[in-house]
Amino acid sequence: MKKIQKSMAAALAGSLFTPLVWPQSSAENTLQPVTVSASQTDASEKLPLDGTHGTGSRLGLSVRETPASVSIVNRETIEKRGAENTQEILSSVPGITAASPPGSAGSVFYRGFGAASLTQLFNGITPQYDAISARPVDSWIYERVEVIGGPSTYLFGAGAVGGSINYVTKLAHREGDTLEARARYGSFATTDLALGLNRRLGSGQGVQNFVRLDVNNSHTNGYVDGQERNALNVAASLLTDFSPRLSHTLALEYQHEKVDRPYWGTPLLNPATGEGRIDPATRFKNYNSADGIYEQTVQWQRSLLEYRLSPQTTIKNTLYRYDALRDYRNVETYKFNTANTAVIRSNALLQRHDQQLTGDRVEWMHKGTLAGRQSDWSAGLDYSRNTQTRFPRSLSATVSTVHPTQFTTEAFFDVPGMVPGFNPDRTNKVNTLALFLENRTRLTAPLALVTGLRHDRIELEGINHRTATATNPAYFKNTYQPTTGRLGLVYDLTPHANVYVQYSTAADPPAGILTTAAYSQVRDFDLTTGRQLEVGSKFDYLDGRGSATLAAYKITRKNLAIADQNQPGTTVPVGQQSASGVEVATSLKVTPGFLVQGNLAYTAAQYDVFMENVGGTPVSRAGNVPGNVPAWVANLWLTWKLDANTQLGVDVRHVSQRYGNTANTIWDPAYTLFGASLSYQINRKTQLTVRAKNLGDTVYAASVGADSFYLGAPRSLDVALHTSF
Repeated sequence: MKKIQKSMAAALAGSLFTPLVWPQSSAENTLQPVTVSASQTDASEKLPLDGTHGTGSRLGLSVRETPASVSIVNRETIEKRGAENTQEILSSVPGITAASPPGSAGSVFYRGFGAASLTQLFNGITPQYDAISARPVDSWIYERVEVIGGPSTYLFGAGAVGGSINYVTKLAHREGDTLEARARYGSFATTDLALGLNRRLGSGQGVQNFVRLDVNNSHTNGYVDGQERNALNVAASLLTDFSPRLSHTLALEYQHEKVDRPYWGTPLLNPATGEGRIDPATRFKNYNSADGIYEQTVQWQRSLLEYRLSPQTTIKNTLYRYDALRDYRNVETYKFNTANTAVIRSNALLQRHDQQLTGDRVEWMHKGTLAGRQSDWSAGLDYSRNTQTRFPRSLSATVSTVHPTQFTTEAFFDVPGMVPGFNPDRTNKVNTLALFLENRTRLTAPLALVTGLRHDRIELEGINHRTATATNPAYFKNTYQPTTGRLGLVYDLTPHANVYVQYSTAADPPAGILTTAAYSQVRDFDLTTGRQLEVGSKFDYLDGRGSATLAAYKITRKNLAIADQNQPGTTVPVGQQSASGVEVATSLKVTPGFLVQGNLAYTAAQYDVFMENVGGTPVSRAGNVPGNVPAWVANLWLTWKLDANTQLGVDVRHVSQRYGNTANTIWDPAYTLFGASLSYQINRKTQLTVRAKNLGDTVYAASVGADSFYLGAPRSLDVALHTSF
């Protein structure tokens, strides 16, 4: 593994640090808006340094102009790399790892942090329950994914110590009528049918309307025994230009997913210490109840109003509504007995989440001057009300003990003590009111100052629907008022190369997620705080045939909840976690027919001060690495155009070992995955692609735990036909 790791690092470094030859041009770069197009473009062959984004700033800056690590995975790249869902899209971002174990299906780790310390947004809106609400969604309805590394609370509110991820849905556009369709069939009886269209309505005189509809329906039996998944995703939008100044977009989304007998993981052989081991015969075994289930229905409504007061000034208003209903019915925990001759099944859980989020955001943007210098401004007000009620019924006792490979499991409601019906536990209401401000001012021709500031007032109310106690009162209320910001400088070495430095801060909920926080988790705690110092560079090289980004950072998160050494069994808001690292990404057109792309990330993460409560005894974890955080993540994509119609692709992904617990006593081995694809352009509008993933059929853990590993997919093959009309 070390040889593979070193060879990939050398390949990336060699591509990145090829002698630089800057294009001779005195013109400033023009911003290239990201648009949806059914035609083939070169958008996937370069890093989108000059593409605008809404995740790293609201100022309309390009990636190059933003003093932070900003990655954009556009639609062309999603298609070329065969990313089937939102988590597979994230594999293109330097340093990110992701997995979807059912109990935390939105698990993403970035820059040494995960869970609630990352913000996952849908079109700039966070449901504030990211580890659950951001479970993988089929990728067809998304135009692109944007990611900013490090603390970014100043943009989207509490959370975002490790970074922010924004999934951007396709919307109606003015660039012409399009119609495209895709059919895909693959291993595990996987089918996916997708359709997308964009149409201009009417003659184009007076009020103009544009409509878009994207639909995909998918099915798979999965790669473990008994699992089956069905999903339907619909995104529809209507863009209306009332006048050259006033436009409105109505956007609706519907997502339904049902997973029968979801896979919760594979138990580790005892002793479960050191490098985790599984019995190969259990690789595809599913120990869940025979009728276990995960099901969710999600609906989004957005009203996007934009009014251009002048060529320099714009006002936008976003009114939104999110409604989600999630149901679980599973036996979730599996362990081998001491002799490794039987698997003990426990923790039956019947759970429902009923969540609604309503909010409104108004933004003002102005491009002007300050003391004779170019100065752009963005300011706004954001209000949201998030309500979630949970209905848990859990039994921690052993359900059954079964043979590791020859067994049957019960119907869920045959578990002793488990009965149908939902009994509400607690309702959490989170009201957020925020003011935000951003500015970019050209101090000199090559030097720009970029600043941002946000103040939130977060009000948490908890309503207990069960018997009140001293530790679980009938009602509690907490208020938080964090102020966070950014200060960055960007210096242009040439029109196509710069260096930058940025300092940014974040505020994080003490219990991780306020929408589920219990009284004991927030009673004595304020929001935790995070800060980052980052330096980097973004540049083109070899006359524009190559582009690259380089970043180094240091993040510190303070005020963690840790065990009170004087009162075992209680916690106090003291502690610190940190991460530092380097990320590099590059894209190089070596020849007209040969493209090399890749990224490499190194992360050194640790608990600086952390006393964990272990059976009522405080135990120091200082110096240990947080769970599921790899030191190295590397990706390499090679693409050859064999002729005018045929393209061959090879990809490699390497992830170093990760720990499964805070004690660092269990870990998984590093793994490397290989993939390949062959695409044939049947005609100008139709392409056939054959793709293989995990060619070596590597057994690896997508997510690491102390007693079980959630294994990644084995070798798979699929065929896709993509056409436009």
